Amino acid sequence: MRGVIGPLLPQWPGPQFPVPASRPTSGDRVTARLATLGLALAAAPLAAQQPDKFARPAARHAFEIEKNVMVPMRDGVRLATDVYHPKDLPGKLPVIVLRTPYNKDSYRGSTGPAEFFAGQGYVVVSQDVRGKYHSEGDYQVQSHDRVDGYDTIDWAAKQPWSTGKVGTYGCSYLGEVQILEAAARHPNHFAAIPQAAAGGLGSGGGYWASFGTYESGVFSLSSGFGWFLGAGAKDKNARAPENVDFPVVLKSLPEVDMVKRVNGPRSDFEDELTHRPGDPYWTRQGYATDTTRFDVPAIHVNSWLDYGAEQVLYLFNLFRRNAVSARARDNQFVIISPTTHCGSESAGEHTVVGERDFGDARLDYYRIYRDWFDYWLKGDRAAITRMPKVQYYLMGKNEWRSAPSWPVPGMTPVSYYLTSEKGANTAAGDGALTRARPARHGLDTVTYDPADPFPSRGGTICCTGNPKDQPGVFDQSDLGSRRDLLVYSTPVLKESLTIVGPVRARLYFSSDAKDTDIAAKLLDVDETGKAWNVVNGILRVRYRDGIARSKLMEPGKIYPVEVNVKSIAYQFKPGHRIQLFLSNSDFPAYERNTNTGGTIFDEASFVKAKSAIHFGAEYPSALILPVVTK
Repeated sequence: MRGVIGPLLPQWPGPQFPVPASRPTSGDRVTARLATLGLALAAAPLAAQQPDKFARPAARHAFEIEKNVMVPMRDGVRLATDVYHPKDLPGKLPVIVLRTPYNKDSYRGSTGPAEFFAGQGYVVVSQDVRGKYHSEGDYQVQSHDRVDGYDTIDWAAKQPWSTGKVGTYGCSYLGEVQILEAAARHPNHFAAIPQAAAGGLGSGGGYWASFGTYESGVFSLSSGFGWFLGAGAKDKNARAPENVDFPVVLKSLPEVDMVKRVNGPRSDFEDELTHRPGDPYWTRQGYATDTTRFDVPAIHVNSWLDYGAEQVLYLFNLFRRNAVSARARDNQFVIISPTTHCGSESAGEHTVVGERDFGDARLDYYRIYRDWFDYWLKGDRAAITRMPKVQYYLMGKNEWRSAPSWPVPGMTPVSYYLTSEKGANTAAGDGALTRARPARHGLDTVTYDPADPFPSRGGTICCTGNPKDQPGVFDQSDLGSRRDLLVYSTPVLKESLTIVGPVRARLYFSSDAKDTDIAAKLLDVDETGKAWNVVNGILRVRYRDGIARSKLMEPGKIYPVEVNVKSIAYQFKPGHRIQLFLSNSDFPAYERNTNTGGTIFDEASFVKAKSAIHFGAEYPSALILPVVTK
């Protein structure tokens, strides 16, 4: 979604591609001219300026745009398509396809890339997806994109100006449709760059990411509501309602009526809520499964503070494992930056994510993207050399690292066991994380009241539409005083600790409720006492054995459960402490569990839940960290 999470809101700037000197306005064929590109030091004399290795490659060609070419799909529906033609290149050219629900005429995540690649000598096909803006048909989130994407690639490959070699590009929704298109395996689909495309993963790996609206069976409420309220509208001219009181509406029940409650536009919001993960509704959309086959080289791009970095890493491996050719199997790459949704390319010398500065996280993205397509679509064998298969940013250490595979070689899962003497309630308790497995059996109890859920702050969210719900890293220390929270901490670290890979909380859990959620948050507590969120996750306990095997709890029975706290690359410094927050909610990033064992989405009432984390020799609850020694 925002790939929830998945697609972007229309006002989101998207990757910052070069801006043309003049913007096309009207007419069937509009001429546009690209300005000279580069990052100039405005105050310095030109001769004194040093070349910037991160500057976007300068435009090589002016281009013109053929507006609103109506491309027929196999069922007769026509999709509005702009075709960007380099002006001074006669003959056939390779093609790059972008498909968007956000308006190809104005959305910078479409127009920017189209202008950039046209300036590099490509015909660019930019298309409104079915039912959106100038295109015909009825809009339903990604339900037609696998077939429509195939038909668009087929059309582009057969045009008189085309060499028949087609690449695809784009972020968020524009990335997710590339996953669907890759699964369709058109023979002319030669290369792809899906960015922030976690929502293109369906049941693969047991994730059921499906448009990114769910995580471990829990609906991503703030992101889902915000996106469907505007960008997800079915009616072409619909506008999001103004002056929405997000905190009030997000807390209102039942959830399924939220969009209607604010007189929002028609959308698939209700379908997304009522069809829970595992429902056949999601398999019909064509999202990737563990049996989906692929045959396209791809660079997968995402960010640690986006909603789907772990799923993108899974897709990177899935594309390799399920490739039908050596060409596709041997040419999968992944880049994970420290930014938020679709923000990789805008990283700077000081990359501030929330309240933390993670240093110079720039990478030569634009040359990588251009050279990738030059290699696969133009046959320029000098364009791409031996780029590492995996490039990731190590937050805390603030440096780029590379590896031949994911998980990275040498990663060791290390258990930090949960224990307490007097109790782990609040940060003032004595909840501890210890390498030694505690012998004494004990438990920490906590009461969750859905009327006052534990609040979200930062983390891996996007596209909420709510200014108060921002992604990133923020100080959480004031939240440590809440009574509905269990807190476990290590002693002060004597030396740095580096983790690269999946973080998990393996817990022994009981409750007096039939169902509830467990929200886990990994934190870095610095010398001043500030507690910075590192990564977070949630589990709906009814899905403890997998999304397809929903089982309610027996009150008081102890269950082994595993919370996916998600993957991260992070270094804890000496003098810091590692901390774990455990609660039963993370609201409004995720919907509240009503604790009734019911359907949740259409419930207007709830009950409190008293739950316990058990620890000791028989019940070794632990935080599992992916430790690397280098």
